[in-house]
Amino acid sequence: MYDLVVVGAGPYGLSIASHAATAGLNLRVFGRPMASWRDHMPRGMLLKSEPWASNLSDPHGRWRLDAYCTEHGLTARHAEPISVEDFAAYGLWFARHALPEVDERQVARVTSGPGGFTAVTEDGETVHARTVALAVGVMPFVEIPQALRGLHHSLVSHSSDHSDLDQFRGRDVTVIGGGQAALETAALLAEQGTRVRVLARADRLVWNDVPPPWERPWWQSVRSPHSGLGPGWRNWFYSERPNLFRRLPEQTRARIATTALGPAGAWWVRNRVEGSVDVLTGHEVAAAHAVSGGLRLETVSRGGGTRTLETEHVVAATGFRPLCDRLGMLSADLRVTLATLPDGSPEVGREFESSHPGLFLAGLVTASGFGPAMRFVQGAPFTAATLVRGVRRRLRTTPTGGTIPVPGGSRSGSPSPVHG
Repeated sequence: MYDLVVVGAGPYGLSIASHAATAGLNLRVFGRPMASWRDHMPRGMLLKSEPWASNLSDPHGRWRLDAYCTEHGLTARHAEPISVEDFAAYGLWFARHALPEVDERQVARVTSGPGGFTAVTEDGETVHARTVALAVGVMPFVEIPQALRGLHHSLVSHSSDHSDLDQFRGRDVTVIGGGQAALETAALLAEQGTRVRVLARADRLVWNDVPPPWERPWWQSVRSPHSGLGPGWRNWFYSERPNLFRRLPEQTRARIATTALGPAGAWWVRNRVEGSVDVLTGHEVAAAHAVSGGLRLETVSRGGGTRTLETEHVVAATGFRPLCDRLGMLSADLRVTLATLPDGSPEVGREFESSHPGLFLAGLVTASGFGPAMRFVQGAPFTAATLVRGVRRRLRTTPTGGTIPVPGGSRSGSPSPVHG
């Protein structure tokens, strides 16, 4: 029986595995390394995060992004974005150097039982572990607006469905959303000759400012410090103190998780959108119907005005909702034991342990507990060190061959204690 099974091999899963291996844990890691970055982002995209805020984490800090860039003749400078392709390659390099071999099979099912958990791979192998860390990224949580659900994939897709936008050359495409995924997707489409428009619910598009210089007078740094989530003390708090964020009142955390760092485009994509992409703000899709050659969208404005437009395809760049019931790899009887927060995401303790002892969670699914940093690579170092500490504590309290206690229920019934 393994001490730990890590499900997922993106920035969080790889970082957790590196810390666990260094701690001497007997572990298995499942998942295609950097799959979301390699398979679900179009070629030509750039990483919105600063290079210095995009490090995967090993305990000794040897396998940083700047070390990879130096070794491969690339630059990792402040305010100079890294390509998604280079970042994905960095993750593969990290996996080769910082942790044991990754099993690229997917885990289809995780169940609980006496002594811990059983993970079943896509081809039917069963693996037993005393603890499990789910670092499944964002793909289980894809969010499509209600009005677009049920339409054929040839008419509606999510922005994460595309690693190649060539299929849309010469076509008419409508991108739904006002965030970075929507705006950069629209820019890439326009640059390849696609007729593209952006439809956003907000009254106007928001653009991030050019970041201030790294070297600047001390008083400017005091007034607005750099952070991995952008300049300013509020962003610094979200970025650097997720352990304190967790101590905020639950309602405050929920509000911040919903509103902080809202939809915005990077400064370096603005001139690629303005003047090149049609933009319709203040509207959202109320209904959509398949018609000859594509689909008809009926939109409504905040003031109640309606508008109809036809397009050949809709790309919904509408983000992800980390709902507990979307953790489909968990068996139903395990999933229903998890305590949830009011927004539907699972509750976690101070070391990322869920209400089911021995089951740990990482990444986007913990943003309502630990703050906006968990939506970005920036949150991986804190998560990896803290979560592995929690795993070691759980292993110490459950002797080999012992039974990990099963909680009594979720918040929807009798609350289960969140350990930590």
